Amino acid sequence: MASNTAPPVETAAQHPSGAATAAKAGYHPDLTNDDLAPLARQTWGGYNIFAFWMSDVHSVGGYVTAGSLFALGIASWQVLVALVAGILIVNVFTNLVAKPSQRTGVPYPVVNRAVFGVRGANIPAIIRGLIATAWYGVQTYLASQALTIVFLKFLPASAALLGPSFLGLDALGWISYGILWVAQAALFWRGMESIRRFIDFAGPAVYVVMIVLAVYLVSQAGWGAISLNLSAGPPLEFGASIPLMLSAVAIVVSYFSGPMLNFGDFARYGRSFRAVKRGNLLGLPVNFLFFSLLTVICASATVPVFGRLITDPIETVDAIGTPFAILLGGLTFITATVGINIVANFISPAFDFTNVSPRRISWRAGGMIAAVGSVALTPWNWYGDAQAIQYSLGVLGALIGPLFGILIAGYYLVGRQRIAVDDLYTMGPAGRYWYRGGVNPNAVRALVGSGLVSVAIAVVPALVVDLGGPSATWISDYSWFVGCGLGLVSFRFLERRRPQMPSLDAHDETVDDGTTVDDGTIVATA
Repeated sequence: MASNTAPPVETAAQHPSGAATAAKAGYHPDLTNDDLAPLARQTWGGYNIFAFWMSDVHSVGGYVTAGSLFALGIASWQVLVALVAGILIVNVFTNLVAKPSQRTGVPYPVVNRAVFGVRGANIPAIIRGLIATAWYGVQTYLASQALTIVFLKFLPASAALLGPSFLGLDALGWISYGILWVAQAALFWRGMESIRRFIDFAGPAVYVVMIVLAVYLVSQAGWGAISLNLSAGPPLEFGASIPLMLSAVAIVVSYFSGPMLNFGDFARYGRSFRAVKRGNLLGLPVNFLFFSLLTVICASATVPVFGRLITDPIETVDAIGTPFAILLGGLTFITATVGINIVANFISPAFDFTNVSPRRISWRAGGMIAAVGSVALTPWNWYGDAQAIQYSLGVLGALIGPLFGILIAGYYLVGRQRIAVDDLYTMGPAGRYWYRGGVNPNAVRALVGSGLVSVAIAVVPALVVDLGGPSATWISDYSWFVGCGLGLVSFRFLERRRPQMPSLDAHDETVDDGTTVDDGTIVATA
């Protein structure tokens, strides 16, 4: 495969989303800018990918999710089996979505042009951008609550700010939210290299505090008081526990569904696909299991130490009560939440929104659109409302599975891992991804069909309960799997029935063949 032998020599600072790019004069300005073009250099190693997953796992949400699995009422060994099964599925799927972006050096919305068309790729980009924007606001709000606890502990006079409120949030909450909003925006504005250095630090820092917290709690409780079973009810029979084990697997996969879909935005920086896979192995099965065990040890120890089960790490350090513990724990978990927010909910919508209009919206501008939109949604008003989340984020989130399945089917099954990189930036019938007016109708049909089913599975059971009907909400745990499977099968069926994607020759020098030896080179042609 020919590589771009003479890209313009530019510095990473000129391209905040990454290193210098291999953009060409022939790329259409409505499809490219310096942030969307293929990278000329890919520099991330296995540790950088490992640190990415640490930032994603080591958060308040990850802590609570892991703890909740051990409280399902099944035996500890069954929880561990479910954790292993779920995280191995995530690892495999993450490698699948990583490969096309690592091979081509382009982010998720650009890779989707090969499947949805150069214009149709805006459909998954907008869907993903809206989901990330909403969760960006939620994560910022959760981190701001930890900062509020720090304020109240060290500045008692700040309690006076709990009275006045605006748009449903008290003045102290606005201050905490504003501080974190500005801090995250400042980090994002400095560019991808600064973000990489931040996540390289944040994940290990949380581990240090988690280990210290676990040692302290175990020393107070005594090792004999520690149990890996956090359930308060009687143990279930093996047969009755099988559905809960399957639900645990589904919960793990669903928790990582967003980062899985987004991962191409980070895999593009990997120096080789081998390095990306190594980082995924360390960051997912190894890291997640160790973090989960630390979580359940800490949560289990809260029962004898504080007289009640506490599954929120912020509440745990607050219960310890010492100023040092509150300061260290609060700031650490704030850092962890900022880490997951940046990697999961800031960078990806930046790529999504700039993909919609590369001429007018840069990567930085796309990120700020997401940041401003997250405030406009006032997440503090609806985050605690299960119905509001179910009928808003539940609908959007149910589309993640179909989007994932369609991309995998398009790249591996229909496209046979071959992408004509330059045509991802070609507008008009001359481009191989022009399809019908820039849109692949098969991809749109597959998304609509599988999306409707997935949304129904996610929303209808809760709606039935709200209307007084029988409960079958367990079905919603599997909406991602159903949506992914239907998206994959339906897109492949439609492409077989009425082919739209081009049949590319692996020997064509303008085509990247993903089955060739992984040497980490970029495939944009000269």
